[in-house]
Amino acid sequence: MTVPRSRLGVAVLTMGNRPSEVAALLESVARQDSPPQRIVVVGNGSPLPPMGDGVTVVELDDNLGVSGGRNAAVEELRKCGDVDVVVDLDDDGLLVDTGVFSRIRELHEADPGLGVLSFRIADEEGVTQRRHVPRLRASDPMRGGEVTTFLGGGHTLSMRMLDEVGCWPDDFFFSHEETDLAWRALDAGWRIVYAPELLLQHPRTSPARHAVYYRTTARNRVWLARRHLPALLVPVYLGTWSALTLVRTRSLTGLRAWGGGFAEGLRTMCGRRQPMRWSTVWRMVRLGRPPVV
Repeated sequence: MTVPRSRLGVAVLTMGNRPSEVAALLESVARQDSPPQRIVVVGNGSPLPPMGDGVTVVELDDNLGVSGGRNAAVEELRKCGDVDVVVDLDDDGLLVDTGVFSRIRELHEADPGLGVLSFRIADEEGVTQRRHVPRLRASDPMRGGEVTTFLGGGHTLSMRMLDEVGCWPDDFFFSHEETDLAWRALDAGWRIVYAPELLLQHPRTSPARHAVYYRTTARNRVWLARRHLPALLVPVYLGTWSALTLVRTRSLTGLRAWGGGFAEGLRTMCGRRQPMRWSTVWRMVRLGRPPVV
């Protein structure tokens, strides 16, 4: 019996300030030896120029953040009804190899339980930053395998998984939205795989370049714990990350913003609480990253 080919939908989120980078990314998508069924570019609170044939443009009136913008892309792809796998790509990324989509199809078709594929992200010199390896032992970015989270800059999402566990958490806006989705997917039994052969070239950056980084990082970590962790693990998780933040952060302004975000996370609504099963916690421990670090 012939297995049907996975139908891919590419989603690119942009604020309209990188027109040349988006054009280069779309050119690298067009060079793939196994083209996608759909391409959607979302303007997050900004108008966009024409993108050419085969590209659907969605212009949002307001900046809905990473989560809201990606949800808009998923909804547009879902309307088409012919997409099995969503491929999210950063607007300043580039697909260097022409066989990326072929490999994505191979991996998803071989494993019906595969919910997420995480790309390897490397700069123009081929260097992968430590924060771009989705596991604790990050010395070798070429070591792939099953993991507990994924990279926002380049990944795939099974549409069946999204139908089951829901889409991106709108209220997160920016930071840790991938972890929220990953934890829900793991608790529903889906697999997350880091596939380093799937390369997205991306400029070397720091997440702290975003003005809201410290506040939303702290707030969203609190929300993550309150939404998804068993009660016993909530103080352990928050205590671990608070200690790491105090040790690592050199900016007094950043620490003040972080403290404000932490307090905001405690006093505001975080969505429906649905703590993960202890069997999921144990699964994450076996995969090398318990949900406390």
